Amino acid sequence: MEWQQQTIQRILAKALERGGDFADLFIEERHSLNLVREAEKLDKVTAGTDAGAGVRVVSQGSTAYAYTNDLTESGLLEIAGVVANAVEQGNYMEIPVLEARTSQVQVDPEIDPRTISLVEKAALLEKADRAAREVDPRVTQVTVFYRESIQDVLIANSRGYLAKDTRCRLALGLLVIARAGEVMQTAYESLGGSAGFELLAEEAVIAMARKAAEAAVRMLSAKPAPSGKMPVVLAAEAGGTMVHEACGHGLEADLVQKGVSVYAGKIGQQVAAKGVTVIDDATLPHQYGSYRFDDEGNPAQRNVLIEDGILKGYLYDLVTALKDGQEPTGNGRRQSYHHRPIPRMSNTFIAPGSESPEEIIKDTPSGLYVTKMGGGQVNTATGDFVFEVAQGFLIKDGRIAEPVRGATLTGNGPEVLKLIDRIGNDQGFTIGTCGKDGQGAPVCDAQPTIRIKELIVGGIAENEEVAQ
Repeated sequence: MEWQQQTIQRILAKALERGGDFADLFIEERHSLNLVREAEKLDKVTAGTDAGAGVRVVSQGSTAYAYTNDLTESGLLEIAGVVANAVEQGNYMEIPVLEARTSQVQVDPEIDPRTISLVEKAALLEKADRAAREVDPRVTQVTVFYRESIQDVLIANSRGYLAKDTRCRLALGLLVIARAGEVMQTAYESLGGSAGFELLAEEAVIAMARKAAEAAVRMLSAKPAPSGKMPVVLAAEAGGTMVHEACGHGLEADLVQKGVSVYAGKIGQQVAAKGVTVIDDATLPHQYGSYRFDDEGNPAQRNVLIEDGILKGYLYDLVTALKDGQEPTGNGRRQSYHHRPIPRMSNTFIAPGSESPEEIIKDTPSGLYVTKMGGGQVNTATGDFVFEVAQGFLIKDGRIAEPVRGATLTGNGPEVLKLIDRIGNDQGFTIGTCGKDGQGAPVCDAQPTIRIKELIVGGIAENEEVAQ
């Protein structure tokens, strides 16, 4: 992806020929490969390459954006003219000499996945499938997913930034279904990161497959979960679903500015218990949500959002930063050149504390222990949420007891953050694709083992029939 600086400057100048506060150019070429193994055979193989570019102009708080698959200079000048015509007449802005940006964030792959044949990749999925089925004859269905994305980007803007990057992300996930009579249970595990095929070492993949199968089989004997208010211990391995959904989205500046965030106007106020620190960090080596530059060319950053319970800041892209008189935090992200950037999380987590997870459980006479979260719903304006528990256990007399099924967690994000009274010294990560405004972005969430001293747990009555 080689472009002459003079060509780029002409495109930016064309976009700003009628005025504007800011303009940028985003050029992308993406290779993708997706494999699905189901019913003990390779069921789907999809691969492709997509290339295109988008030009944006920001003027007086409004955004004009256009994109094209025509990557010739004339094609890009054409869409630059389209966005320029959407701007009311203003002062012409001279484009500065572009300065190439550098970054030390570690996301380079050791093994380029394109050097691994489709046959080898399919064989790895087969090994994962077999490893899961060998755990127990009650494992009746295994689905294995493989996703590979290699994205080359060039980002230039009227502030004089020029950033080039290659982003390689891999993910492998495994869904297991176990059945005993009329009872059916599922479990899911995944591996992923901004890394190469070295991430998917055979030993790690097989261990993941066995873990998923063992969890599904174990849940076959689970009793219906109790209901009511009780202490809840979220294990580190449960990942940061809670902090991502119940907290993170409310700290994205566009939602704050629209008045649909419970955290609006609370900078400097206590919004969580003392000891609770929430960070969004796109610089973590090889994590799934990491990158060198965001999709506006800003360097990735480590942003402390909540420190020792006090709200410190929000996640900004350029448009929301201009509105608040702030600098972008490196969180302007987009799904592809088809989309304009918006504020998005990267790797969001609660920072570890100093206590051992074993002591936290030992000091909890009774309650619910959650090792895997499921889906849920969150109202960012109020902070209210409902989450499913995919894998949970009772806590009895300070010990982890029998597994339970059908549990849900209901509460309010800011209130729950204030109810965290124990924070472990461990940390567990989960990966996913976060949806917002019709765009998906790869993210990673994490937390240590934490105890919420009281949360509403919804369960299933013993005589209630459970739909499987």
